[in-house]
Amino acid sequence: MASQDEVEELGMEADGQKTQLSCEEGANPQDGSSAQPEEDGAVSNGGDAESEKELVEFKIIWNKNKYDVKLPLDSTGASLKQKIHTLTGLPPAMQKVMFKGLLPEDKTLREIKVTNGAKVMVVGSTINDVLAVTTPKETIQQEVKEEENKKEPLCRQKQHRKVLDKGKPEDVMVSLKGVQERLPTTPISGMYNKSGGKVRLTFKLEQDQLWIGTKERTEKIPMGSIKNVVSEPIEEHDDYHMMAFQLGPTEASYYWVYWVPAQYVDAIKDTVLGKWQYF
Repeated sequence: MASQDEVEELGMEADGQKTQLSCEEGANPQDGSSAQPEEDGAVSNGGDAESEKELVEFKIIWNKNKYDVKLPLDSTGASLKQKIHTLTGLPPAMQKVMFKGLLPEDKTLREIKVTNGAKVMVVGSTINDVLAVTTPKETIQQEVKEEENKKEPLCRQKQHRKVLDKGKPEDVMVSLKGVQERLPTTPISGMYNKSGGKVRLTFKLEQDQLWIGTKERTEKIPMGSIKNVVSEPIEEHDDYHMMAFQLGPTEASYYWVYWVPAQYVDAIKDTVLGKWQYF
């Protein structure tokens, strides 16, 4: 029979074996690793959602200042205006944003084909400046409408008939009745002026100018100096319009252009006067 000392010694050895097994099966106390087994999947640290979208880099130009902008291609024109507000302080309602014509707020940058390195022009002023400019324009427009209602249609008036009776210019551009299109990237040509000479319109958006070109010369007119734009469909050819740009305070300052394709009429008015004038 074993003595008491021998029993105690056997018990200590058994305890030592249990301790060694625990160390082998569980965590290593020296390297601080967890006793729990690793799970099959690692937890993701996440990422910038913006980086997963297709981005486009371009420049915003306003008041001789240039801003580098990077936005998702699926951002809308309205989103771009908010970005411009952040950069310049101009409220969206006071912005006249131009890229191949006046920027549509409901279209995406992808839809209007903004590409890397493109330049987007912004014209805008303070609220006080806008009110000082737009109030006279609105008054003039109302006076013009009232005066037009008292008169016979423009295309029947003698001063216009002498040009319209010549018929369509041979190189007149194709017209699309009932369709609204943005301004083309090339000049609108194949039209007559009030003297019956050929005329073309070029919209220099980066300079905020309208160039009226004839065979003899080209007049470069700041869009902000144009008081009003009026137009009227030509009788029996209502897919074309006659249009006038008011360059001074009276009707005598109207620069008339004939055989303007109907699909560009609204785009011309919006670009020259800007929708922002109504705010």
